[in-house]
Amino acid sequence: MDEGELSRRLELLRVEHRDLDDSISALRESGTGDQLQLARLKKRKLRLRDEIARIEDELVPDIIA
Repeated sequence: MDEGELSRRLELLRVEHRDLDDSISALRESGTGDQLQLARLKKRKLRLRDEIARIEDELVPDIIA
């Protein structure tokens, strides 16, 4: 993937991460949330965070001091 594709992918992942955060909050506030569903959403959110971090590492070169 080139830098432009990585940047677009990164933006999509960030949007999905925010959407999951909103979904998790809504599920908690409703009080009717299924614990299994909540756990799955949280797990997906963590996977997204890991992928976001990986792409950010690819986009930002290491600086050797």
